[in-house]
Amino acid sequence: MTISSSIMTTYGRIDIAFTHGKGSYLFSEDKKKYLDYASGIAVNAFGHCHPKLVEALKDQASKLWHTSNLYRIPEQEIVAEKLVEHSCTDRVFFCNSGAEATEGAVKVARRYAWANGEKDRTEIICATGAFHGRTLAMLAANDRPLFREGFGPSPKGFTHVEWGDIESLNNKIGDHVAAILVEPVQGEGGARKAPKGYLKLLQDIASKNGSLLISDEVQIGMGRSGSLFAYQQENIEPDIIALAKGLGGGFPVGAVMAKAKVGDAMIPGTHGSTFGGNPLAMRSANTVLDLLLGDDFLKNLKENIVYFDNKMDVLMSDDKKRSSVILCKKGSGMLRGFQLKENVSAGDFGNISREKGLLLVGAAENTIRLLPPLNTSKKEIDEAFEILSEVVKEIKKN
Repeated sequence: MTISSSIMTTYGRIDIAFTHGKGSYLFSEDKKKYLDYASGIAVNAFGHCHPKLVEALKDQASKLWHTSNLYRIPEQEIVAEKLVEHSCTDRVFFCNSGAEATEGAVKVARRYAWANGEKDRTEIICATGAFHGRTLAMLAANDRPLFREGFGPSPKGFTHVEWGDIESLNNKIGDHVAAILVEPVQGEGGARKAPKGYLKLLQDIASKNGSLLISDEVQIGMGRSGSLFAYQQENIEPDIIALAKGLGGGFPVGAVMAKAKVGDAMIPGTHGSTFGGNPLAMRSANTVLDLLLGDDFLKNLKENIVYFDNKMDVLMSDDKKRSSVILCKKGSGMLRGFQLKENVSAGDFGNISREKGLLLVGAAENTIRLLPPLNTSKKEIDEAFEILSEVVKEIKKN
């Protein structure tokens, strides 16, 4: 079927439409079954139609969808309290997407400096390879010149330093810097995990300089790292955290979390969101948090991450027995990837995988990402790697 001409051509869509999903699987119009290790680009944390999410949303949909933030929203207060209880932060603002969360985090950082009388402290330092969203401001925060092409002058106030390079950061830091914005694992940048100790050094430099540290956990947060928040694995406490994707389990939810002294710079009128944190969104987020925090889920997830990592090693070992396709494994937790040799494109690898029933996602540095639902089973992991092995063998034949 031809894609409708009524839809703006902002996406190079694959001509597949899905009718329904169950767990880790999607089913297309032509009745084909796919193992979904794209997860809506790290959104469907518990796969498709998890019974508790379905029950919660059905229940809330029959009561109340939206009131706006003109009034108290008790469901919002419940989610905020859970996020605060299990993090280093004290205040939460709810929005609808990752781009809104990262842009909101930047606003909070700049407002905090302004409230402290440092009106010239506005610069945000970002890393090469960064991806923080597609709003005009976040295009300037990204390290993708192509994304900015044709959209006029980029907003000022964003500087890039080399990923993982402390000397590069020290050359740019100064009393004009409001915050350092960093992804503990770069998703779109090629499933790149921050070098060991890098985030701690960033925090130390930011603190010494009077700047803030913003952890962009839009993709790696909410359990995908193996802990509830990725920063918790690095012995640091960011001043601000940006969340989205997995937080709603498929329903659009974003959040900006901040320590009290930082978040309290945001007073009525400084920021807002019409839809952010409405009752329907909050029931979804609350259910996701209950699933993540209950029944030893994170403990079992960590075991599956080790199992998944071992399967990656086995695939690479088998691959190297002949002319290899895979250059190296990348990422962390359940945000993983393989960087491929130059003669094999991530696009081609993804196409062959899809033909064999496995959905994956490409990324920078010729990387193919694997983003399983967090509740995927060992049996499903085995199935995924059987398909990946077939893909590698097929590519070698050609």
